[in-house]
Order: sequence, then C-alpha cells, then structure tokens
Amino acid sequence: MLSEGKKLSASALRTEMDEKTARKYRDTGKLPSELKKEHAWRTRIDPFEDVWEEVYEKLNAEPGLEALTLFQDLQREHPERYQDGQLRTFQRGVKRWRAIAGPPKEVMFPQEHHPGRLSQSDFTHMKDLGVTISKQPFDHLLYHFILTKSNWETGSICFSESFESLSDGLQRALWKLGGVPEYHQTDCLSTAVNKDGNPEEFTKRYTALTDHYRLKPKRINPGKGHENGDVEQSHFRFKNAVDQELMLRGSRDFASREDYELLLRKIFNRRNSGRKKLLAIERDMLGRLPDKKLDSFKEVEKSVSRNATILIDHNIYSVSSQLIGEKVKVRVHAEYLEVMYAQKVVEEIPRLRGSGKHKIQYRHIIDSLLRKPGAFENYKYKQDMFPTTRFRMVYDGLLKAKTPRVAAKEYLLILNLAAKDSESLVDEAIRILLNTGKQIIDSKAVKDVFEGLKSDKAPRRLQVHIQKVNPSIYDQLFNNQEASWITLN
Repeated sequence: MLSEGKKLSASALRTEMDEKTARKYRDTGKLPSELKKEHAWRTRIDPFEDVWEEVYEKLNAEPGLEALTLFQDLQREHPERYQDGQLRTFQRGVKRWRAIAGPPKEVMFPQEHHPGRLSQSDFTHMKDLGVTISKQPFDHLLYHFILTKSNWETGSICFSESFESLSDGLQRALWKLGGVPEYHQTDCLSTAVNKDGNPEEFTKRYTALTDHYRLKPKRINPGKGHENGDVEQSHFRFKNAVDQELMLRGSRDFASREDYELLLRKIFNRRNSGRKKLLAIERDMLGRLPDKKLDSFKEVEKSVSRNATILIDHNIYSVSSQLIGEKVKVRVHAEYLEVMYAQKVVEEIPRLRGSGKHKIQYRHIIDSLLRKPGAFENYKYKQDMFPTTRFRMVYDGLLKAKTPRVAAKEYLLILNLAAKDSESLVDEAIRILLNTGKQIIDSKAVKDVFEGLKSDKAPRRLQVHIQKVNPSIYDQLFNNQEASWITLN
C-alpha cells in the first residue's frame, strides 16, 4: 500500500494492522518474519540439569543405550524424583546429544545406475495378501527380478527359498528379458552365498548357474538390506499394486493357480508399460542368452527303506514297495520330485514345503497292509491313509461297531478298491451311503454301490455299420471315365 503512495494510517487500516506496528516495519525496512527472534531461552527449569553429565558419560561408553532405559535407570537411582510424564523431556535431551556429540550415523550414498549393468533379485512372502485357490489358503512366495536402471521387473511364484526356486526364477526372468546383464546381485541367500570362513564366496551350484549365463554374481553385505534397495522397494510397490487389484476385483479367491498367475502377469505388464524407453536402451547393452536353459534341479541317490520311503531335504516320501532295498535317483525340482530307476521315471511326487513332514501314498503300501491289517491301528503315518474326510468317517464308524483289527481289515478292503480301481468313484459311493443314514458302512456295501456307479459310467460301445460294397460299381466308373476320354480326344 505504501508503495502505491498511500498514507501510513490508510495502509495499516487496509491490512488490519496497528499503526505503530506498521511504522516499525516501515522504519526497519524488514518483513515480520525477518524480525522474528530465534527462541534461545528456556521457558522452564530443566529437571535433569544436574544429571545430564552422568547420562552423557553412560552414552559415551555405550551409545546404543536407549533414552527409555536411561530414564528408568534414573528413576531407580532417584526414587520419586522423576515421574513418567517427564520422559519426553528426557528423550529430547538425549536426541540433542546424539545430534551434536553422538557417534556418526551411517550415510546412504545414492548410486548412479548404468544401462545393462546390474540386475537384482530376492524372494518376498505373499501370505499377507490373503490369496486363496478354490477357498483354500495359498501360502506362497514370489521370486522378484528387476533391472536397476529401467526398473523393468518380472517374477514367478515359488514355495521356498531353495536353490531350485532361485535357478528357475532367475532363468525365467532372463529369457523373458531376452538378454543377460553384466552383474546380478542377491542378498546373502544360503542357496547362493557360502557361510563366512568358506574360501569360495558363492556356492558351486550358483557359480555354475551364473557361469552358464556369463553373469557376474554380486551379493550385499550381511544385514544391509538397503544395498538391494531397488528390488526391496519393488517388493513393497508390487505387493501394494496386487493388493489394490484384489480390492477392485472384489475377491481374493481364484479358481486355479493359473488364474492367479495371469493376474500377476497383467500387473507386471502394466507396471512395465511406462519403462519401455529405458528398457530399449538397456536391451541394447545386454549380453546374449546361451543356447539353452540349465536344468533347475539337483539329482541325489537314495536307498529305499524297509518302510518303502526315501528322505529328501528332511522330508519323507513313499515310493512303490517293489523298490524296497533298491537305490533310486531323485531329481529334486522346485515343486516336485522325479524318482528314477533304471534310467526311467517311475514316480512323480509333489514336493513338500518346509521340513519334518511326510507324504505317504496309500497305493504304495496297500498290498502289505492287507496282509498285515494289525499294523494299521498304530501306523505312524496312519493319517495319510484317508484320501478324503469321508474315508475317515467310514473308518471311525467301523471302529464303533467292530474290534480295531476287524475295522482295519474292512477299511483296508475299501482302500484297496480305491487304489486298484477309482478313488473318486469309491468316495462317491461312500457319500451315497452316508446320505442314506447308514451307520455302519463295510466293504461289501461300498463295493455294491461302487459297481452300480461303475456300470452307469461305463462308456457305451459305438456300433459302426459298414455297408457291403458292390465291386461292379468300380467297373461302371472306369467305363464312364474311358468314354469321356474318347470324346475329348
């Protein structure tokens, strides 16, 4: 206002300011913010003034001490002098000491990323998303791969941080990318990095994998997750994108794993769509892929025990009883096992997740159980002998009416029918019998219903009627063709 030539009183009135205040700002030529004085005095007495020196000595000796620990120590040394409500004042004093006289803090150094130079990968748990497959919890991990320059990313579902999952995930990512960066960085995965004290930094299997792709392996320092910061940040952002998509979808349940994987691929594609220009620059700098992928499994040799089982990675699996005493080769893939004998795959078994578990197939041992029904009652893996809850209900019903040995014998006859013919039809026969309210369901009752179902489902033979051919029609056809040829010539 004053700059426009108006009087001081009019300008102060227009700005709703006291005339004396306006005169002060005019005479000093400074703004109100410039005249504000720094608050450098205490408004109240410091209750810790006489103990700070003692506190600082303790902090110098052990900088890791927390303010709460020191405050509680003061309360013990000076009973009734310090109240809980004074904790915040004390914490501010400790914070000031750390900022002025405390030990140096770790500095983060932003890195400049070069095209085609570095990729990072890591596993991340997806359990918190609450995804289900056919209403059943789908507890899984994601192997996550990223190029640090363009932030191009991809990933694949897995169930453990095993070498097989790492190998399969990395190879899938490289072939989808269409080239090989110069370096690949992981955290200190036990499947890739040897423990301290080992002369070789990386495991032989991981080194063989990276050598196959002419990829230079790198790892972060132990406990320094921020060194793998690009992929760590991508974990958070990708999982958040999946969570948002599931909210929009209105359901976290999928009909199949394939449907869920399709959703993940769509999200990856959507997130990568804005990275195409940088990705094109990176791809020009990538190395060539090898002629083929490397097998993503390990092969071990195992002897089949007298229990018709083998031990693989701290889990027990059953195999055919014919193999007892024999040595088999087992190819351990990320999600399944291939049991080989005489150079042929004789069994393919889903791989168990975790350790200390067992997977016993009743088909492998049913013949021996039929000969020794008395062994069934206290069989260590008895729970695996019930393919569905209906089978269990039948056995429990038999136990109520018969002795354990007789109940076991009757149940094993039903189980043998499922093993030798059709588990699904036997299960359906049991369902029908349960719906009739029948209390005791024995092997004869199940077999009678089973036979009826089997005959209903048996395919009818197609009756094909072929009309008898009269050879004379071929003579007639030949004569007609000959007459046509004469006419044309």
